[in-house]
Amino acid sequence: MDSDERFMRQVLRLARKGLGSTSPNPVVGALVVENGRIIGSGYHKRAGVPHAEIVALSKAGDGARGATLYVNLEPCNHYGRTPPCTKAILDSGIRSVVVGAHDPNPHVTGGGCTFLRSNGVEVKCGVLEEECTRLNEAYIKYVTRGKPFVIVKGALTLDGWIATKTGDSKWITNEKSRKFAHSLRKRVDAIMVGVETIIADNPLLTPYLTRDSAPDPVRVIVDTTLRVPLQSRVFDSGTSALTIVASGSNVSNTKRKRLEGQGATVIKCQMRDGRIDLADLLDKLAEMSICSVLVEGGATLFGSIIRERLVDKFYMFIAPKILGGDNGVAFTRGPGCDMIEDCLTLRPSMVRRFDDDIMIEAYPG
Repeated sequence: MDSDERFMRQVLRLARKGLGSTSPNPVVGALVVENGRIIGSGYHKRAGVPHAEIVALSKAGDGARGATLYVNLEPCNHYGRTPPCTKAILDSGIRSVVVGAHDPNPHVTGGGCTFLRSNGVEVKCGVLEEECTRLNEAYIKYVTRGKPFVIVKGALTLDGWIATKTGDSKWITNEKSRKFAHSLRKRVDAIMVGVETIIADNPLLTPYLTRDSAPDPVRVIVDTTLRVPLQSRVFDSGTSALTIVASGSNVSNTKRKRLEGQGATVIKCQMRDGRIDLADLLDKLAEMSICSVLVEGGATLFGSIIRERLVDKFYMFIAPKILGGDNGVAFTRGPGCDMIEDCLTLRPSMVRRFDDDIMIEAYPG
């Protein structure tokens, strides 16, 4: 591994500290290196505060003059909530900048690196580009397509069930798997479930198994006819996070007002085949600056969002348990494919064990 890759891996570790806190901004880490020695480091903590480059340059002080800056994403070259990082880089006297990946934001693309080069700074781009791009995959989809990055998380028995015939699903996976799943909740802007999950499990939909300081994600309940019980724990979960109930277009004002009295925000969505049009719902969430959504069930919602090809990534947890029989709750409900060749094919990017459980991280292929 050359020195550029070694320092970029440290940058990525710094950047990951911002996961779940920076949206709608990307997660970014930065190092200032002089003669192989790190003299300044930083990461972007949340939107509106100094960017990673500014933090690292501030720590380096006068030592930044003639040094190299490492950053996983192209430095911004525009005024947003904060001034452009490119100006601060020039003012610091940095000699060279090593970038992991270009920023596809229409306000940034090519601008940061081009501006620095035109002002005499050496720029090298593309170091660990795949890892740097993947780290900000939700941000990239949001700024390029204006839609949230959709993740499906499922926990299955070895024979493919997510619950017994009585609806019992506690617990298919072990504690380590559940803790990792809660860490996923902290990385996203919103958690989405169908109303049947609320009725059956009465979940909090908060990452209570983690101790991360990132803000709790928005809770989104897909509920075409507003059947969600008013006494559901999701309305009294001790978090300041917004609870959104997505309804169909023909719900009564009385039901809507009752839910709003519980602190929920009700948004009406277009209908498709008698159900909420999930693509329309995702567009409405994007308008609320929600860049990433973790879909946690149940089977009806899983089936719909997969059939509509709206999923960007899967986390599938498989436990070494066999329910047996044919009367459990399958991972998805609704019509499936007639032919195997029509199945959604996944491209696994990682397989990981949590004691006896196996987790497969995969992208639609």
